[in-house]
Amino acid sequence: MTLNDIKKAVVEALEDIKAFDIEIIDVRKITTLTSYMVIASANSSRQTKALAHNVCEKMRSLNVHVNGVEGEKEGEWVLVDVDDVIVHIMLPTTRAYYNLEELWIEPAKKQTPKKINSFR
Repeated sequence: MTLNDIKKAVVEALEDIKAFDIEIIDVRKITTLTSYMVIASANSSRQTKALAHNVCEKMRSLNVHVNGVEGEKEGEWVLVDVDDVIVHIMLPTTRAYYNLEELWIEPAKKQTPKKINSFR
């Protein structure tokens, strides 16, 4: 199974349980931790848990190993580690607070401030 197949299956599993604002971030150029981060929002902690469970079930059905799941007890932010894809499922307020998209944007894509020529 290719990395793109895994990424696609993760997104399908999230869409099956009505996750919204699904964002896929390619982090291969800035970390060796993983290749992609998938960030999705859910309406309730119960839904975050259901989404994480569905991602795990989908991966198992495809014989893809899931390294672990964190945050299921509280449900505000559930992380599913699928090696080359790390899935963050968050409540909107938690997602806004931690703003992972801003943290993991490729540095080259960030705008650098323009230098202003100072007068001597």
